[in-house]
Amino acid sequence: MMIYPTLELLGGRCVTLSRGNMDQPSIWHVDPLEIVRDWAGTGASWMHLTDFDGVDGRNDNADLVQEIILAAQIPVQLGGGFRTADGVAQWIDKGVGRVVIGTWAAQDPDGVKALAKRYPDQIVLSVAVWKGQVMLNGWRNASALSPETFLRAFADTPLAAVMITDIDSDIDDYDAQMGVISGLATKASAPVIASGVVRSLDDIARLKYIPGVDGAIVGRALFSKTFTLSDALEVAAPDREPVADFM
Repeated sequence: MMIYPTLELLGGRCVTLSRGNMDQPSIWHVDPLEIVRDWAGTGASWMHLTDFDGVDGRNDNADLVQEIILAAQIPVQLGGGFRTADGVAQWIDKGVGRVVIGTWAAQDPDGVKALAKRYPDQIVLSVAVWKGQVMLNGWRNASALSPETFLRAFADTPLAAVMITDIDSDIDDYDAQMGVISGLATKASAPVIASGVVRSLDDIARLKYIPGVDGAIVGRALFSKTFTLSDALEVAAPDREPVADFM
């Protein structure tokens, strides 16, 4: 299973949010360029980057995002307010490995399907779920879509992955959250990346055995030093097959 160490930017600073609340971010006083270089050196194959200012249509972090892409030395999966094909093309041309799209995909599925065909295996569908509904605009507005309907709409689309976040149990109920992710993973036609669920190495170990789950977003636990990226990568690695000891 792939571990995606994750940076989230707000106002030029590294943050983590609780249930997407941008009014009360946890701010981490770190150098993002140093962090991503360390992740690459530790052995990460990918990283995830979210630009929360981009969710609100602001371009304030563009220079910093570009610096992170160049410093990372591993492919970057970028999310944060993509609404146009030109915007996606711009960042792919700048070196982004994948682009994450949620709200735009709900509002213009045909446009995003066409984009995915133009950039096969570079578009990630974001499915944020709250009380059985897909949430839009940075988790602030409920849509009329169920996550199952949303996934079916993209069943034949060459997506790189589907990123699933269960906002309803984002803080408290890990078992319920695992249940939502495992249930939706059976309905997704692309590999699933679990978001918001990893609090401990045990969570990684559990996700590893859920059919259809191919990766996990890991952010807060790394910044709070709950565990190291090296430990996370070790737990997520494929189990070694037992080898007979022949005499």
